Amino acid sequence: MTNTLDAYCVMGNPVAHSRSPWIHARFAELTNQPLSYDRALVPLDGFADFVRDFAARGGKGCNVTVPFKLQAAELATSTSERVRLAGAANTLVFGANGIHAENTDGLGIVADITRNAGVPIAGRDVLLLGAGGAAAGALGSLLEQKPCRLVVVNRTHARAQTLVQQHAAIATLHNVELVALERQVLETDLTQYFDIIINATASSLAGADVPAPASVLHARSLAYDMMYGPAAQNFLNWASSHGALARDGLGMLVEQAAESFALWRGVRPPSAQVLAELRALLHAEAAH
Repeated sequence: MTNTLDAYCVMGNPVAHSRSPWIHARFAELTNQPLSYDRALVPLDGFADFVRDFAARGGKGCNVTVPFKLQAAELATSTSERVRLAGAANTLVFGANGIHAENTDGLGIVADITRNAGVPIAGRDVLLLGAGGAAAGALGSLLEQKPCRLVVVNRTHARAQTLVQQHAAIATLHNVELVALERQVLETDLTQYFDIIINATASSLAGADVPAPASVLHARSLAYDMMYGPAAQNFLNWASSHGALARDGLGMLVEQAAESFALWRGVRPPSAQVLAELRALLHAEAAH
């Protein structure tokens, strides 16, 4: 390693809870990359200025978390197709040509489901709960996996319809039936179960009821909450109590970070190893 460390950070508000510095420090250690990675609490009304100042001081890139993902996409001088579809970015790269925006959330959840959980998405029926930024960030990558059918359900049906319309072309390209379904229909009239149920709502964080009836589950369903830790426990308990395979979003966190790291450094970190280490660390912390 050289004495000069390339600077990266995660920007958000709040951000003190973020595990990203630990993850990226471990990635850097395992791949021998000379970088530092910190948390940055950004004023709610000062995101653009903070990003430009960080870049001007030599920062090489950053991750972006709530509530700045939409602003990150708008601030960038160039964006990936994933960002254009989602309208949101979680990764910025600073270079001579300006700021490039990427969204690695969808890549992260696909990697965690297909590789870490060993559950194929291709040919399956998928239920996506929510139509906000988390759902939008994941939908394009999920469609690229060619599920048979993907149903989006949101408390506000119009928002689900808008998200589906934005992704209609990519759904057609991959021959996926993509529909927005009213929550009432899901709860009262739908008899179909799903192979994969993804909770992209804030229900877990708010401690609210699970936004789906148990009838969507079967014994081999994967019920996946994008949250992790205590925030996901209500959803995981619900899924397990109905015989489904329950999984939180910790793997998504690590895998999306790995995608960002690879984008910045051109090196693929050993994400499975780091995920196992992080789960062990969280378990040890919870025991105390």
